[in-house]
Amino acid sequence: MGPVPRTLELFYDVLSPYSWLGFEVLCRYKNIWNISLQLRPSFIAGIMKDSGNQPPALLPRKAQYLRNDVRLLGQYVQVPMHLPKDFFSVILEKGSLSAMRFLTAVSMEHPEMLEKVSRELWMRVWSRAAEKAGMSSEQARGLLEKISTPKVKNKLKETTEAACKYGAFGLPITVAHLDNQTHMLFGSDRMELLAHLLGEKWMGPVPPAINARL
Repeated sequence: MGPVPRTLELFYDVLSPYSWLGFEVLCRYKNIWNISLQLRPSFIAGIMKDSGNQPPALLPRKAQYLRNDVRLLGQYVQVPMHLPKDFFSVILEKGSLSAMRFLTAVSMEHPEMLEKVSRELWMRVWSRAAEKAGMSSEQARGLLEKISTPKVKNKLKETTEAACKYGAFGLPITVAHLDNQTHMLFGSDRMELLAHLLGEKWMGPVPPAINARL
């Protein structure tokens, strides 16, 4: 038997474009590195409030920088990222609570579909995501009915609180459990450092085995 896979937890919110970038990179490496990737849907607004942080949209210069940064990073990481014109109003007004409760319900009822449904939530309006990910309409309706249940609400709250306990002040964060130590890495641009901690090889955001399929 080979070495036991190291556990990586990815805390993310579909409202965060940087979460999508980190999500895709880690999903590409999960079968290359000796890791066990655990996807942890979280609520970014709760983390912001707990840490005293603010969304970039509240600071005009950050908002302007983010638009260009996300566009360039999307090209580099090969993620089809196109921010809607009303992206920042969505952050401030609509938020992501329902979407993250939906993903929490998916993680509880159909964990094998969490990766696909999460991806579709970034790519489409979340009410269409389940069908695109291969989930039946009956399954989707069942999950939608559960997003307001105490069980789902409490699970999302617990996951968000866990991220806060690790020291999160935004998303994504990747938590690596290595040799009885816990390392919390913020953002989608710490993959080289993560590879170093894991003792693995970093081959860029699109490793050769994946690049051949894209």
